[in-house]
Amino acid sequence: MTLTMKTMEQKLQKAGRKHSRLYLFCNFTALMIISAYSALMCSKTVQTVFPSGGDSRKQMYAIFIMTLAGCIVFTIYAAGLFFRHKSTQLGILMALGASRRRLLPGLFREVLFLSGTSALAGILAGFPFVWILWGLFRLVLVDSSEMELVLDYRCLFLSLAFFLLVVCFACFSAWRYLRRTNIMEVIREEHINEPVKELGRWCGSVGLLLLFAGGGMGYFAPRVWEWLFRSYAPSWTSVLYAPMFAGLYMTMLYTVVYGWGKYKKNPYKNIISRGMMKFQARQTVNNMLVVTLLIAGGCFAMFYLPATGTTAVLGYLNFTNDYFYQYRADQEVPEEDAVRDLARQYGLSTKDWGSCDYITLGIGGITEIEDGGDRFHVEYLPVCSEAKFLSEAAYSAFTGEKVDVAPGTYFCVNNRQESNGYLNEGAGDLTNMVTGKSISTEFAGYLHYDLMAGDEKGYYVLDSADYELLEEGLTDDWRGRIMQFNVEGEDSYPFAREFYRRFLESFDESCEYHKSYDRVVKMRAEKAGEAYWMDTELGEDFRIRYEEWESLRFQTGWEYQPSFRILLLNDYLCRMGVLYMMFLFIFIVCLTTSLVVCYTRCQTIALNNRYIFDDLKKLGAPPAFLAGEVRRQCGSVFRVPALVGMGVMYALFAMILYANDGRVTFYEGIALLICLGMILLIGAVISAVCRRTVRGIRRQLQDGRM
Repeated sequence: MTLTMKTMEQKLQKAGRKHSRLYLFCNFTALMIISAYSALMCSKTVQTVFPSGGDSRKQMYAIFIMTLAGCIVFTIYAAGLFFRHKSTQLGILMALGASRRRLLPGLFREVLFLSGTSALAGILAGFPFVWILWGLFRLVLVDSSEMELVLDYRCLFLSLAFFLLVVCFACFSAWRYLRRTNIMEVIREEHINEPVKELGRWCGSVGLLLLFAGGGMGYFAPRVWEWLFRSYAPSWTSVLYAPMFAGLYMTMLYTVVYGWGKYKKNPYKNIISRGMMKFQARQTVNNMLVVTLLIAGGCFAMFYLPATGTTAVLGYLNFTNDYFYQYRADQEVPEEDAVRDLARQYGLSTKDWGSCDYITLGIGGITEIEDGGDRFHVEYLPVCSEAKFLSEAAYSAFTGEKVDVAPGTYFCVNNRQESNGYLNEGAGDLTNMVTGKSISTEFAGYLHYDLMAGDEKGYYVLDSADYELLEEGLTDDWRGRIMQFNVEGEDSYPFAREFYRRFLESFDESCEYHKSYDRVVKMRAEKAGEAYWMDTELGEDFRIRYEEWESLRFQTGWEYQPSFRILLLNDYLCRMGVLYMMFLFIFIVCLTTSLVVCYTRCQTIALNNRYIFDDLKKLGAPPAFLAGEVRRQCGSVFRVPALVGMGVMYALFAMILYANDGRVTFYEGIALLICLGMILLIGAVISAVCRRTVRGIRRQLQDGRM
């Protein structure tokens, strides 16, 4: 049979189908992950629930950038690996007389077909992947009207940008490989090792040091900048995280080149597996970096769940009363008798009723005054913001805790963990916002009552004489009342929900505002001839509407949102469902991608070193020895990135919790223990996949299919 150059090309392409499938799989996986992540991240469901500028949204974007970086490196690696094997085919055809001009169109057609097909398939598969996973979440975890997934297809711009990157890099790689002139070098490209420059054994310890030093510098740099220069930290301060990546690279390099065992006493121990890792260090280190980033991002997303859930649920369980609510004096809410009658309709009996009055005053405080150009100065304002005040007699009667407040002082009401960071400890003045009457005051200490500690404006306790002086002349919109009671025996969810509905319906439009809305700040802005920012487009994300009373924004943001224990506990997952499901999705995406990268790299190591394994078999190496070499190779690829990613993220997460208020509270300690348990479970999953990968490679080596 006469062979033409075209049939030779087809036969060589057929012989390299295994490498083509690997390239297709890598591109498909990367594009599906990016497409699914961007679709969910840009969806109206997530964008509506995640507060603009909030930590949860910043965390979501940060993990997306980490995932994007990982997928970019992954696809570049896949393309490089494909062309390393493709170079053999190109070299053979060039040796048979084919010119580069003759080979270029066919190579471009193949590359465009493989990269374009896999990328487009990945983009299209991302949407069903999101729908299926989100539907499973709703079916298994929680379902509500807020959980309905509404996609914004502008997310395709991100996917298409990544698609163009993949195709352009593939075409560039094809052109670069065809420019080579040394045919023998092209043919032997597949077998050329890729060692890296050894930095010395010191790089391991220095790398670990840089990991933690970079994390600390990057996190604290904005705060230090603001303290030193009295200006908002510029975006370039994020560069101070760079030592983390240098440290991560050095740690991975040390692992691949030297390993963490004590080889000085026995330098020949595991010399074969270490040699194979060392002479392919460039690819191995790059892959381990990608996996480390993905696992770290997945853990960071997963840690969000216990960090928020533990504090909230334990706090609800430790409430002293089943029902706690407050309202403005100019609102007609259900009275005690009406609530008792409603409870009887549900077979309930109420007890331990308590009530007290409070007033809202202007409180002095230190605030940041913008000077333009991102600069600001700190200034004490006698009338800075609004806060709620009780008299010492009312507080003692309401809580049962005897308290004596000296004239001219005030106490802040905090929770037992003292974790409320909104309280004002530096006030020197209190002002009646109707009459303008004011007194001088100073901070005297903390009182503890968890049900009052959740208010963003804060509750404070005054001397009774000072309270009466400042109360005089206040209108009802600056007064309020607090109520609390318990239920005899087991509580009823239907009763709590009906009571909440009636409570909400009793408020008029004047109370339809967010808990961050500060009337004192608004008065200051209007006095200066400026518009209060919460009344402009900037405050749109904080708008409260009664018709959205079941939404997360309303139930976590309304100024007069009551605390009904049974509602808080039963509806918690419904309220936080979108946030939790988003971060759970991120975790699944990151972990899945990291496992795929590890599996692919292990397959590549075994494939590239099949000649070594064949030689070892011919020299009489038993199957157990070969299995041990495979296990050590795969173990390093899986184990080291997992340990570094999980360890660094756990340490960084603990540092963030500590840095928030200079300590780790009891609830935060429990959350850290839960996170530690999660790490153990994630480690078990990674270990199981590693063992399965090792078994698969061993079978391929035994069958000679490598």
